[in-house]
Amino acid sequence: MAGLDRNTPQPTALTVHQASRVLEVAFDDGAHFHISFELMRVYSPSAEVQGHGPGQEVLQTGKREVGIEDLSAVGHYAVQPRFSDGHDTGIFSWDYLYKLGRDQADLWQRYEGRLAAAGMSRDAAMVAAVAAAGACKNH
Repeated sequence: MAGLDRNTPQPTALTVHQASRVLEVAFDDGAHFHISFELMRVYSPSAEVQGHGPGQEVLQTGKREVGIEDLSAVGHYAVQPRFSDGHDTGIFSWDYLYKLGRDQADLWQRYEGRLAAAGMSRDAAMVAAVAAAGACKNH
């Protein structure tokens, strides 16, 4: 099984680059991505970030300097990073990592648009962003 979708390419290499804050991922279809830790953190597939349904996403800010302290395998289909800000509930399946890598230019553009619409910046403190976004109080 390659990921949650059995047609997703299988990763052949995962390298955590601490200095540049990038996860390098190579797949067996020849695709090769450099995904910033910040992008991974702001698009974490966790309920804390994605919410519990459409429209409940929590805008993440202040993640430009986030690091990955640990990266654990989850079965044969995903990895679970522990970020330096304490976030550790996102499970990144191979298909989700592939999507992040493939679509990162569009994802950055959407993220910057959401920040602008909220009157926030990438470097704003997360406390202010959560209050501004009216986040779920369960996380």
